[in-house]
Amino acid sequence: MRSMNSTGPPYPLPTLPPVLARLYLVRHGEVHNPRHLCYGDLPGFGLSAAGRRQARAAAEHLVAADADLLLCSPLRRARETAGIIGRRLALPPVPDARLTEWRLGTRWAGVVWEELPLVFPGELEAYLDHPADLPFSPESLVAAAERVVDLVDELARAHPSRRAILVSHQDPLQAARLRLTGEPLTRLHTAKPGHAAVLTLVPGRPWRLVAAWEPPGPADSFPPVGDRPSAG
Repeated sequence: MRSMNSTGPPYPLPTLPPVLARLYLVRHGEVHNPRHLCYGDLPGFGLSAAGRRQARAAAEHLVAADADLLLCSPLRRARETAGIIGRRLALPPVPDARLTEWRLGTRWAGVVWEELPLVFPGELEAYLDHPADLPFSPESLVAAAERVVDLVDELARAHPSRRAILVSHQDPLQAARLRLTGEPLTRLHTAKPGHAAVLTLVPGRPWRLVAAWEPPGPADSFPPVGDRPSAG
């Protein structure tokens, strides 16, 4: 029997799962894409001059984050963005395949955005109308979200109380944000992060989005159909 003179609660406290102290989701900067292709996971497609400026602005914004970890998609545009951030923060970027582009892009890769409705009739409209239910996609939106969330959980177990920056692509980041904050994936196209945007989340059940920063400049067009080289 527990002594009446003992201190502390009369029952064991629950063990809380390990969590990151803070999470920064960063989209890569604008890409050099003069042919205005859907590039998905095609090789090449590095940052444009504007994209490098955006990445430098994101790096300056993240100086105050005091981050410990920097991971990125293995695709060139994300690696270049993470490299610029890493040099400013003295953090080596670590590529992780779970941060790659949504694999829907592999289906559309190499097609000019304006020709997408002709090559794959109805698919762009379906993506815009119900992105969480696309039977033609090689990867579901749920799967894209869960691989990023799995990485967040793994980092929390291995590096509790650390601050992590993840550099990835628009749709996987947005899907992961929705999953972490308990919002439906049907909101994929609501307030999507622009190029080099930084989404700041704090842990909880669910996580909370506490800040959404974007570098100065014109907003990205969406969907990326027109004369602006913007996608992914």
